Amino acid sequence: MESSPLTQTAAEQDIMPINGTDYIELYVGNSKQAAHFYKSAFGFQSLAYAGLETGLTDRESYVVVQDKIRLILTSPLKSGTEIGKHIDKHGDGVKVVALWVDDATQSYETAMSNGATSYMEPETHDDDNGKVVQSGIYTYGETVHLFIERKDYNGIFLPGYKKWETPDFNPESVGLKYVDHMVGNVGWNRMNTWVEFYEKVMGFKNILSFDDNDISTEYTALMSKVMSNGNGRIKFPINEPAEGKKKSQVEEYLDFYEGEGVQHIAVATDDIISTVRQLRSRGIEFLRVPDTYYDVVTDRVGKIDEDMAPLKELGILVDRDDEGYLLQIFTRPIEPRPTMFFEIIQRKGAQSFGKGNFKALFEAIEREQEVRGTLH
Repeated sequence: MESSPLTQTAAEQDIMPINGTDYIELYVGNSKQAAHFYKSAFGFQSLAYAGLETGLTDRESYVVVQDKIRLILTSPLKSGTEIGKHIDKHGDGVKVVALWVDDATQSYETAMSNGATSYMEPETHDDDNGKVVQSGIYTYGETVHLFIERKDYNGIFLPGYKKWETPDFNPESVGLKYVDHMVGNVGWNRMNTWVEFYEKVMGFKNILSFDDNDISTEYTALMSKVMSNGNGRIKFPINEPAEGKKKSQVEEYLDFYEGEGVQHIAVATDDIISTVRQLRSRGIEFLRVPDTYYDVVTDRVGKIDEDMAPLKELGILVDRDDEGYLLQIFTRPIEPRPTMFFEIIQRKGAQSFGKGNFKALFEAIEREQEVRGTLH
């Protein structure tokens, strides 16, 4: 007997099942140096390499890993390449958000039938370790989603890559576990366009919305909607600028990235105090909120497991929702342009995104903009 829509499970209704984030690929000016930065500063480990030694002549890629997080750092080997043009326009930044699926062909066909723009038709790549099927579509700006089907592959990463080992230089992990969410910045009045894209093309749901009353300061404002896939493993908040007295962080991003793109990658940890201590000791710089933030934080969020003293010392923010609470902190931009940064997040039940911290956080960002001369 066919089940009615009311009795169908969420999985049955999910038009595009996704197992999780497969990898994130950044186009960068110097992939070798970037790989060492992510290892030494962020605690990633060497995983795989592709370049001249594997038969590529146009680019070189280093893959680093920490628990379930995989980053590809890719640079061109010659002038005039598409990768080089991307870096010249946007600076270092995210090009590919790859999604792990069971069927890359079906995912692609579903997306295309629902109105996506093709980036890559399904392709099969193989080596001695099996085969991988990949396909891809465009999302906001020049960012793309690749669908990665690897159920018939047991190699180190992907066909075309060889194992990359640095036995004398493998700094310890800082405790990062997986990608919690990734935030995209889009242009004026473009948020709902991309909300509809994720709903229609990929079957995502809008699970949270923030307007300029939620995310505003005396000077700037923005709007945001959080998109989530069927099983909740993929979350993409989408930000657009809102009217304010001065230029918002989203406008600054759009100016310097020269278009729409990934603003930040939120990575999860089980012990944010330990993780942030290690990151700071390795040179990662974080945004600071005023110490007065901590004078009222317990009144706002109630009792938490952690001692407030180290949170205050490190500048870690706290927020609560109906399910629990979360701890979060944001790095300063990690590129020369004030564009991409990282969020470190520890969830103690909370499923939200720190709404109670927005004002303090954005005032901290405005102070940075003031120093950069871009808050005007």
